[in-house]
Amino acid sequence: MELAKQNVLLKACISGDRSAQYALYKQYSKAMYNICYRITNDPDDAKDVLQEAFLSAFNNLSSFKGESSFGAWLKRIVVNSSINHVKKNKILSMPIDGHDVEHDVPVQDHEIILEIDRIKEALQQLPDGFRTVLSLYLFEGYDHREIADILDISESTSKSQYNRAKKRLREILKERVYVNG
Repeated sequence: MELAKQNVLLKACISGDRSAQYALYKQYSKAMYNICYRITNDPDDAKDVLQEAFLSAFNNLSSFKGESSFGAWLKRIVVNSSINHVKKNKILSMPIDGHDVEHDVPVQDHEIILEIDRIKEALQQLPDGFRTVLSLYLFEGYDHREIADILDISESTSKSQYNRAKKRLREILKERVYVNG
């Protein structure tokens, strides 16, 4: 969307125009849902976080100063909402012990799709901290300094979590080859 049209849409949203808010939601919701899902690791939680993040964005739209793109501003709200949700629910969740989920033997015609599914399953098995740092770094494009600020951890902790996440991901994928091989 060109900048002038988006500015008109943002002004309409600030004034409470529901159709403008829906248009903005429609434009960004899929990408923002993907961020929520990668961080929360649960489709229902991701939907809830997405709704909360959009409500927060619409309620605070007047604070958007245009120093970055609206998408970047919204993404920051979505990431923070997702992380807060994971932190809030961490006490209720049990650590994953690495048990494998059975699935079908890969079919040659679908090898690429099955490989992606295998990686997605492995990502879901990572502990919250590992998965969050890995997602922010690899998928969202944040550097370790930004991740440290977002998660309120040191930059070295971010790097360490990232490296441990990659190592654990490799282990999970290797285990799955032996289990299914």
